Amino acid sequence: MKTVNQKAWFFVLPVLVLVAFNALIPIMTVVNYSVQETFGDNLFFWQGLDWFQQILQSDRFHAALGRQFLFTGLILAIEIPLGIIIALSMPRKGFWVPVCLVTMALPMLIPWNVVGSMWNIFTLPDIGLLGYFLNHTLGIPYDMTQNPVAAWITVIVMDVWHWTSLVVLLCYAGLVSIPDAYYQAAKIDGASNWSVFRYIQLPKMKTVLTIAVLLRFMDSFNIYTEPFTLTGGGPGNSTTLLSIDLVKIALGQFDLGPAAAMSLIYFAITLLVSWVFYTLMTKNDNT
Repeated sequence: MKTVNQKAWFFVLPVLVLVAFNALIPIMTVVNYSVQETFGDNLFFWQGLDWFQQILQSDRFHAALGRQFLFTGLILAIEIPLGIIIALSMPRKGFWVPVCLVTMALPMLIPWNVVGSMWNIFTLPDIGLLGYFLNHTLGIPYDMTQNPVAAWITVIVMDVWHWTSLVVLLCYAGLVSIPDAYYQAAKIDGASNWSVFRYIQLPKMKTVLTIAVLLRFMDSFNIYTEPFTLTGGGPGNSTTLLSIDLVKIALGQFDLGPAAAMSLIYFAITLLVSWVFYTLMTKNDNT
């Protein structure tokens, strides 16, 4: 009977303890604020579940949550298919493989706040290269600082540019792991390109696609830095996503109790939807 060596846990355990400790303290603090009210001087007054009830009944919360789901839905609908198409178009062998991989990874190396600043300068209607080109060369009225539709399009395009590479690299990793024997058998059977994709490539990419969907959902659903740097939540509140609204309540209005309750609700929604995605995408797995 083979003996399993558990000594590796002695090296992993300190990291797990440290990560758990760093996560536990902030969560305990947020829970504490979510059921109490404070007026400073470290004086707290029991509030119970009033903050949660207030947030759940707030039209402001519902509007921000709707914008957040709309943003995330558009991101997933664009980036997942686009990432698959680009990954299928990339070479599997030869000189261009490392060139393509490095090129695809470049956007992800740029810090989030820099991405927002870059696109802000790039799309300003008068001095931005793209904004000036659309307005003065093509004659298309474009002003993300005044037009909500233009602001939404800019935020979506920015995120697609920044994060589609993650989907591409994950899908490419799944594609290159497919043995050549599968393609040879499909060629002998006279399978079309669509049949090869549907019955060979897509099933073999299922695991990496699950990871890609979960990562892109969680990241886009909790996005803050890029859209805030780009539009500040405007014009008006048109691009005020749930994360931006949460920061406004916590730091702008300094309503720590409602902000804490809102953050816990936000966290619960993220966990619930992630679990639903994972369950739906793995329900037919036999292993």
